[in-house]
Parts: sequence; structure tokens; C-alpha cells
Amino acid sequence: MAAVRPIRPPSPEPIGLHTQAMDNLRFIRSTMENSASFTAVPGVGGMLMGSTAVFAAFAAHFSRSPKAWLGIWGFEGGLALAIGLAFAYRKAMRDGAPLLSRAFRRFALALMPAVFVGALFTFVFFRAGLSNLIPAMWLLLYGVGVSSGGAFSVRVIPLMGICFLGIGTITALAPPAWADYMLAMGFGGLHILFGFVIARKFGG
Repeated sequence: MAAVRPIRPPSPEPIGLHTQAMDNLRFIRSTMENSASFTAVPGVGGMLMGSTAVFAAFAAHFSRSPKAWLGIWGFEGGLALAIGLAFAYRKAMRDGAPLLSRAFRRFALALMPAVFVGALFTFVFFRAGLSNLIPAMWLLLYGVGVSSGGAFSVRVIPLMGICFLGIGTITALAPPAWADYMLAMGFGGLHILFGFVIARKFGG
């Protein structure tokens, strides 16, 4: 005798409300992380970075050799990086957001290739006796990196990158004697100006 089959297949077990709620929360959190911007860009830290760059430009202008000039700017680059990271960490902690967020990683990954190429070309140009090309290269590559990273940050950052590209272009076409003045305008003046804007509009 054939087994009796039910007319309707058995209904699947209903999904609990708690499970649905957790799935929705995970989806919302993932969506927010993917669309979030890196907002811990330091305004006050940027102004401090700009101030140290102005002093570096003054000291480098009166340096006695290309090696001493490069050493001053190399020290300034390391100092600016330390200041930027310290103030970004401070701002992130104040806002209750982790510094190593997905938005920060995207910002850093967009910026770092330009920084790496800048460091590599600095070594190549200096070894080849082409130190006069280094300032324009620094400004242009920094502008490229900031413009790219700015796509994952607050809206004024890409504008700052474009301004660096403009000053870098002028530096590339200007006499070599202008180099330190242009570096002071770029790494000094632009960081101070945009740091002030960021501090006023986006906090810290």
C-alpha cells in the first residue's frame, strides 16, 4: 500500500524575530561602514604641520649643501607624519570612532602609493644630481595622493589636493630659486589654511 503524502509540503521553521533583527543590524552596519567617510582628519594638527613646514623651508633655504637641504625636509616629513597621526588618533578617540576604521584604511591606501613613489623618486633624483626637480615632484605627488584619499574623507580634502597640484605645477615651471618659497606655500600655507577650515567646520 502506497504511503499517504500530504497535500501541502511542511512549512519551514519560521525565522525568529531576534535572528531577523540581528541580520538587519549587520546589514545596516556593513552599509554604513562602506559609505562612511574618514572624518578624523586633524584640523589643528594640520595647522601645526603647516607651521613646522614654514620653519623647515626657512632652515632649508639657508642650508649649506643639497644633502643638508634634503635632511631638513626629510626630518620635517617624518615630524609632519607623526603630528598628523597623533592628532588624527586624538580626534578619533574624542569622537568615539576607531582610527583604524574601514574609511581610514581606504584613505590611507589611496594616499600611500603617491607617498611611496615620492620617496623612491627622491632617492633617484638626488643620486642623479637632479635635486632641483624634487620640490615640484613632492608637491605634485602629494596633491595626487591627497586628492585620491580625499574621495574617502570630508569634502574639503580633495580641494586641498587640487591646490597642491596647482602649486606643484607652478613650481615645476618656476626657477629653482623659488623652490623653498613654493614648498612653504604648499606644505606650510595650504596645511595651515585647510587645517583652519577643517577645525572650524569639522571639529578639531
